[in-house]
Amino acid sequence: MTNASTTRALPRAERGAPSRLAGATGLVVAVVSAVGVWACWRLFVDTWAGQQVEWAALQGAQNWQGQLWRVAERVLDVVSVGFIAVVLLAAVLIALVRRRWSLAVQVAALMIGANVTTRVVKLVLLDRPDLGVEGTWGNTLPSGHTTAAASISAVLLMVVPRRIRPWAAVLGAGYTAATGVSTLVGQWHRPSDVVAAVLVVTAWAAVSCSVVALLPSTRDLSAPAVAPGSREQRLTRRVTWALVIVGLASGAVALVALQTTWAHRVALDSRADVLTAYLGGAAGVLAASCLAFALLLALMGASTAPARAAAPSESALDETS
Repeated sequence: MTNASTTRALPRAERGAPSRLAGATGLVVAVVSAVGVWACWRLFVDTWAGQQVEWAALQGAQNWQGQLWRVAERVLDVVSVGFIAVVLLAAVLIALVRRRWSLAVQVAALMIGANVTTRVVKLVLLDRPDLGVEGTWGNTLPSGHTTAAASISAVLLMVVPRRIRPWAAVLGAGYTAATGVSTLVGQWHRPSDVVAAVLVVTAWAAVSCSVVALLPSTRDLSAPAVAPGSREQRLTRRVTWALVIVGLASGAVALVALQTTWAHRVALDSRADVLTAYLGGAAGVLAASCLAFALLLALMGASTAPARAAAPSESALDETS
């Protein structure tokens, strides 16, 4: 005779440990992201050397703006309060249509929380000291436009079906990077402003993943389990690793450019110096966007994975018990 209580307990037990691990990981990611925002400010805003390096990046953007601004301006024009409201409403409606009431709340919390946090951090918590570097016009960290783009992308990643998430992650990373680089092209923001904005959204999305992982009532337990080695799982892994590889490669370029610019920070006046700073800043934005969405793709997969059915050998054991 089959022991029904045992067969029901197996999926719950299998789900417990991974859920707790995903929840703890999400909280760690959120804390690290918050510290990262402070580190961006401390290094690039609160020091003379950091301000000097980023001023060089803005000079490079101005020198090589050219036709890039025509494209960048169109990208930035997309982001507006009205557009954010429409996306938020659409995301909530998708969640409600899928009968995911808790998801609707999470979507609203992520988008509103991230954008409000950026405003508070920029206007209340942090300032930009005047250290004698040109271009000091008040604190601009984090970037509001990039926060909006990244939060829209993260919300999209949350509400789409699991099988579409890899493509949503690629789209989100690309749109976030395009918006961030566009603010640099237009000299609206410095590279650290953009990276900090990505980190703000990453923190909020990680908290959301943690809540989903730790509270079973917020999870979609009706979703079918993903078989190990399935096409869907392989695609998710490949996209995650592709984003990681692009992010690490871009990060290496940004690090080399930063080291070069930092070494010449006393006199950053040549075209080569400012171009290096500019390209390094753009590479840093791409790196932050790709790594953030690779991480979010992995976190969302771990936190929302449905219970896995018992293995055949376990089922057979139940039938004989």
